Amino acid sequence: MSSPHGELMLLSGTANPELSERIAAEIGLPLADIQVTRFADGEIDVKIGDSVRGHDVFLIQPTCYPVSENLVQLFIILDSLRRASAARINAVVPYYGYARKEKKTQARDPISAKLMANTIEMAGADRVITVDLHAEAIQGFFDIPVDALTASKILARHVHERHGQNLVVVSPDVGGTARARQLARLLDCPIAIIDKRRPSDDDVEVLNVIGDVEGQRCVVIDDLISTGSTLAGAAHALRRSGATRVDVVATHGVFSDSALQRLHEAPIDEICVTDTIPLREPRTFDDHPKLRILTVAPLIAEAIVRVHEGRSVSELFR
Repeated sequence: MSSPHGELMLLSGTANPELSERIAAEIGLPLADIQVTRFADGEIDVKIGDSVRGHDVFLIQPTCYPVSENLVQLFIILDSLRRASAARINAVVPYYGYARKEKKTQARDPISAKLMANTIEMAGADRVITVDLHAEAIQGFFDIPVDALTASKILARHVHERHGQNLVVVSPDVGGTARARQLARLLDCPIAIIDKRRPSDDDVEVLNVIGDVEGQRCVVIDDLISTGSTLAGAAHALRRSGATRVDVVATHGVFSDSALQRLHEAPIDEICVTDTIPLREPRTFDDHPKLRILTVAPLIAEAIVRVHEGRSVSELFR
């Protein structure tokens, strides 16, 4: 693998070591030696065991739970790589945290997604590779190249194997319509939209299903599942409108606040996410038979190789 940025090197933080191992196996390279330890007061310390001087380094570190902890670790490792004279530093962030605050919705709001972008750059990243940003506009927050991958083809393949093309793709809200259209285009099927209103931040009141779902199998798609309230409400609305089956697919399984239990109690047949975020408790998988997890390792591995070799990444979207 030739590159003007030196030899390819893979490095992993502690946020999702299983995904990092899968990516390394896909590429056929071992992960470089790194130790993440703590001082007595809890501060993070990093020691990179292998020389990175003159290398094209790809650091794999999603900013999932605990989000702030993993972000600080990302910043510190990036700084360590910069000071160790890596030729190019690529931050591979499969899940980009703090992305839900990408604009001001009321007075005195922060724009946290922009702040994180600024800090990642300042820490030393020369490029970012990520998967399914919560808002596509976040790419523009960076002044360095951003390869925003999408797991749509991975999800579409699973849905097609499970249902074929005889189904309706559903967006859980108006804001996710573009995402639903993308999946529907891959599956060559119609879409429907859930029209909803939030009485408060924690409640979802579903008002209407826009589109014909009576007698249809439905697949609700979202970029992430946090509390699961929106998707559970969507499932109830679809069932009331005559849907025969309801599946949920999403890229990022955040699963906070008893989300998996809430989704399993809803009229949902399958919950499918990718492994951009590890389950907080491994035993959770056994306790929730509806849950399916697909890997994005081949997608990210291919993107890493293409970036390293200076080839087009956009071909992965075609």
